[in-house]
Amino acid sequence: MRPRIPEKAREKDDLLKTLAGYREGDAKFRDGRTWSLVYFAGDELSDTLKQAHNLFFSENALNPMAFKSLKRMEHEVVAMSASMLHAPDSACGTMTTGGTESILMAVKAYRDRAKKARPELVAPETAHVAFEKAAHYFGVKLRKAPIGRDFRADVGEMRRLINRNTIGLVGSAPQYPQGVIDPIEELAALAQQKKLPLHVDACIGGFVLPWIERLGHDVPRWDFRVPGVTTISADLHKYGYAAKGASVLVHRDMSTLRHQFFVSTDWSGGIYASPTMPGTRSGGAIAAAWAALHAMGEEGYLRHTELALRATKALRSGIDGVSGVEVLGSPDATLLSYAATDADVGLYAVGDRLEDRGWSVDRQQHPASLHCTVTSNHLDIIDDYVRDLAQAVAHVRRHPEEKSRGNAAMYGMMAKLPMRGMVKQGVLKVMEQMYGPDGASDLSGVGKGEGDGPLLQAMSKYGDKALVALDALDAWKQRLSRKRRR
Repeated sequence: MRPRIPEKAREKDDLLKTLAGYREGDAKFRDGRTWSLVYFAGDELSDTLKQAHNLFFSENALNPMAFKSLKRMEHEVVAMSASMLHAPDSACGTMTTGGTESILMAVKAYRDRAKKARPELVAPETAHVAFEKAAHYFGVKLRKAPIGRDFRADVGEMRRLINRNTIGLVGSAPQYPQGVIDPIEELAALAQQKKLPLHVDACIGGFVLPWIERLGHDVPRWDFRVPGVTTISADLHKYGYAAKGASVLVHRDMSTLRHQFFVSTDWSGGIYASPTMPGTRSGGAIAAAWAALHAMGEEGYLRHTELALRATKALRSGIDGVSGVEVLGSPDATLLSYAATDADVGLYAVGDRLEDRGWSVDRQQHPASLHCTVTSNHLDIIDDYVRDLAQAVAHVRRHPEEKSRGNAAMYGMMAKLPMRGMVKQGVLKVMEQMYGPDGASDLSGVGKGEGDGPLLQAMSKYGDKALVALDALDAWKQRLSRKRRR
């Protein structure tokens, strides 16, 4: 039966008890069992952010004249972030609800600035999927350039994709899949030569790379110190340890920020202006971001970054000691991914085993890998994770049939199937089940119903045989890819 609004109000203690119960099956981020989604810097900071958020729980940044406190805090958050990013005095920007919105706004600003009939954006193929989302929303063609053997953007490949319709270039600091920084200085020089803006996606690195450098580690130049960098996105709710959702989009000057704004002057409800995607904007998120910067301070960020670096080093060392897997590339910060080196190690099956042991696992494709975003909260559990990883690899070697079961089969097939349209339809079917009238959270029956579509039914019926064929096809494609990179 579909839930209905209760006829009478529930007692506070009763409804809060129900809510607490809903959390029982959630990922245990406080215990360091997750490698993404939540960036936890301890209960003391968390409590401070909750109090700051609650102080401005009802305020709305839609009208900065009505709530001048929110405009003041937003300005100070942007200014402090810009200073950290070595921006010039002309720098300006806005807060957004997260990295995706920051990227959407950058692409929108570049599109409107260029005024091209058929706008195109050039990015390395490892650029965050939010650029694809922005292109989809704003009618921009995203041209993806192949990357180098080191997983970094290939400047020559990006140069070849530039044409008269190009509205801007993209680089990442670092890119998410392997955690390496693209050659921003070279991309910025190319952008200047072609008179194009360059966006640096530092959503995940913006609030950790500056502190890594301050701790004395070598970090390639990537911020506003590089001439030609036009905009930078950086998420406060990642390594800024702020509450969800808070990000900044910093512009070198107003010449691009002005194209981010939306203004309507003819609506019967009055003149309407908005700096970002939403109309109503949470005062709580702005206040909590402001509070995080002040509560942490440079001292706090340096301390947590040092702990995260220690955890990352320990994790890399531990993975290096597990036969059958290896870290991909040379990560520049505190995130990494690892892939299988032996054919008898089904990596997605390894992921299933890790989940059975209570770890939240992030799976990637092209190449198949497992991803870890490391924070200070992980330092005490690295040994546990490496032990469980070694046992998972050993188990999968003994049980190769597990490659064609459960999540391992689903991810394995979807990652390798060359007919991407069919994969998209399969994912859409899963989304329909999750967000349909029944709101399914248990998808164990996917692939067994008449309405599930050909891909999901094939996965359910022919999992073993299909994966064998797709493994052979994938091996052939990887050989071709290695030859191309040489």
